[in-house]
Amino acid sequence: MSLLPRERISQALRRRAAAADGPALVAFMTAGFPSREQFREHLTAIAAGADVVEIGVPFSDPMADGVTIQRSSETALRQGVTLKWILDELAAMPALDTPLLLMSYLNPLMSFGYERLASEALRARVCGFIVPDLPLDESAQLGAALNPLGLALVQMVTPVTTPERMQRLCQASQGFIYAVTMTGTTGKNVAVPDNVVEYLERVRSIAPVPVCAGFGIRSREQVARLRGHVDGVIVGSALVEVLERGESPQAWLAALRG
Repeated sequence: MSLLPRERISQALRRRAAAADGPALVAFMTAGFPSREQFREHLTAIAAGADVVEIGVPFSDPMADGVTIQRSSETALRQGVTLKWILDELAAMPALDTPLLLMSYLNPLMSFGYERLASEALRARVCGFIVPDLPLDESAQLGAALNPLGLALVQMVTPVTTPERMQRLCQASQGFIYAVTMTGTTGKNVAVPDNVVEYLERVRSIAPVPVCAGFGIRSREQVARLRGHVDGVIVGSALVEVLERGESPQAWLAALRG
């Protein structure tokens, strides 16, 4: 029996987490950055080096993102990159073995229409969505469109999430649970202190899906520190900078694994 799209995400993460070179890598790229013409090339290269790829939908006010991803989003928007363009590009590409997610703020998804979004995402072989400005309590409508097609709606927890709410978010999340390693915006290079590891272990103890740590992950030392404490790590701003410099994303991801 074939896996549901959201099950493909969980399976890919668990498979790598169990391997000697785990945890899994979830790699973020902004669609159409640094150039629209290189989107397919960059996605194919990143997919070859990562276990799951998170494709950012450019948005004019990416409030959870740091300056690097803000800059990449602005560049992509100037080139005319839209949600429809991304879905059409993905649908036209050869299928990738690596599960794909879209990371989008809510406005583009609402404008597109949830029912249409779900069907177009399935056509484009997208396995799920991360929507950082959509609280769980307001996600029923989007979830109702995604669930029948087996598409994931990933939830996020932070170090200041209350135990009761963390339990609810972990139970509701599909594909994986996104465990933010700090408060603030993405892109900062942070150490991984003991209290963050303890928080990640707490999330992992109650989550029925894999746990992936994100925000500020950019070094092999950080990835090694998190090995055994999470199923995956999310790399975003640092990888966007690799693309901006014209370097090989596949080689950079390979170096993260040590």
